[in-house]
Amino acid sequence: MRIIKEIPHERYKIQLLQYNAKFIVKIELGQFEQTFKIGELDVQTVDDVERMITPTLLSNCLNRFIEMRADWEMAFSSVNIKD
Repeated sequence: MRIIKEIPHERYKIQLLQYNAKFIVKIELGQFEQTFKIGELDVQTVDDVERMITPTLLSNCLNRFIEMRADWEMAFSSVNIKD
């Protein structure tokens, strides 16, 4: 897996990677991450992939991160019940 580019953002760590004939967009927030894969043949350039990272996509990612955290907290609390 090769890092092509890191995209600066005030909230997220965003990386564009290339692996196995795919571009991978990795968006991290704290201990959670989301990845999106797109075939190299489905886009013309890396710039096309970068243009897909819109404010709407990032807003939706934030909602999923919130859901992920809630799911993790519920799973964590189910095995760490203190009497």
